[in-house]
Amino acid sequence: MDLKSNEPFWLLKNGLVTSYPSLKSDEECDVLIIGGGITGSLVAHQMIKDGYKTIIIDKREICNGSTSATTSMLQYEIDVPLYELIELIGEKGAAESYKACSKSIDDLEKLTKEVKSRAGFKRKQSLYFASKKKDVSWLIKEYETRKKAGFEVSWLEPKEIEEKFTLHNTYGGILSKQGASIDAFKFAHELLRFNEKKGLKIFDKTEMKSVKYLKGYNFALTEHGFNIKAKKIIYCVGYESTSLIKEHFVDLKSTFATVSEIDVDIFKNIENTMVWNTDDPYIYMRTTDDNRLLIGGGDEDFVNPEKRDDLLNKKEKEILRTLKRIKPDLKFYTDFVWAGTFGETKDGLPYIGEHEKFKNSYFVLGFGGNGITFSVTGMEMASAFMKNKKHLLSEYFKFGR
Repeated sequence: MDLKSNEPFWLLKNGLVTSYPSLKSDEECDVLIIGGGITGSLVAHQMIKDGYKTIIIDKREICNGSTSATTSMLQYEIDVPLYELIELIGEKGAAESYKACSKSIDDLEKLTKEVKSRAGFKRKQSLYFASKKKDVSWLIKEYETRKKAGFEVSWLEPKEIEEKFTLHNTYGGILSKQGASIDAFKFAHELLRFNEKKGLKIFDKTEMKSVKYLKGYNFALTEHGFNIKAKKIIYCVGYESTSLIKEHFVDLKSTFATVSEIDVDIFKNIENTMVWNTDDPYIYMRTTDDNRLLIGGGDEDFVNPEKRDDLLNKKEKEILRTLKRIKPDLKFYTDFVWAGTFGETKDGLPYIGEHEKFKNSYFVLGFGGNGITFSVTGMEMASAFMKNKKHLLSEYFKFGR
């Protein structure tokens, strides 16, 4: 098979999992969730579990936005190193943010068992290696900071990395025990099906055009003229939140990924390990549950989808040159290439909570390389918000911080 496509691998691998109707009548609910990707499906699961009458809508086919393009590397490591995050927001906030991401991996595993998932959740370790000699000093500082904070990490010298993973031209790295991978596209669909049976209403190809924020409830008007009356709205719209919120709070980036042909044997020495490096932008790679190698990186500022996709061939070559440097003997045969868009914040943290311009509403926006783990934390936070309870991380994830 020699298929190269700008359609994401997960979308093509899974096909049309489930089809949902568009909204064709007025509705009323406790919670309206805008955005039917992995974040929306996780929050919907929590809302149904908490006993709220819940509706979820998406302007596209369900899960066909960023969720179909994610690489689904589940890490507790945030894009901003822990020692830097401590300098930015203090030791307590930084450590708790990292610990929340670590807990999210455990919580996600429990969720996969609860819904009897077949989305390939797999526990993996994570290797974060220095790609340049000058990076070693700060990476050792990061290792020591994580160890002090209680994370299970070890330092590997270049020779050890070469022996364990046959990765060359590294300058040492941090090996973390906590990590996992999953097919987030498939898992989001599983969550939605599971909760549809419990009363969740799901409508795709249904775009919200405007909202009237009234006392104690909101009226959401859809593109075809139907209203949804909701006590609360939870926006799970990822980077598209930039079209709703006027102030600048996130930088949009394009990232690029390629997936190899299936090879049962060639990737065995890294099948239980996610790998990323200290380059800026960094490269990242992992195996898939059907024995392919996924490698991505080459991040660029997002301009528009057309310009992003025009870079596919150039970025594929750039990514594979990096792969050749660290695994010179590897024969990589490309099957899929695609691009996705994500948000990058100044501190690597998400935005979860209220915004003063949106009454009776919350946002759960899991930006950066930890979008999925942040979204699992967002479930917990949204549950607390609905009960008028405070959450430890609210101060660090709020708008205007």
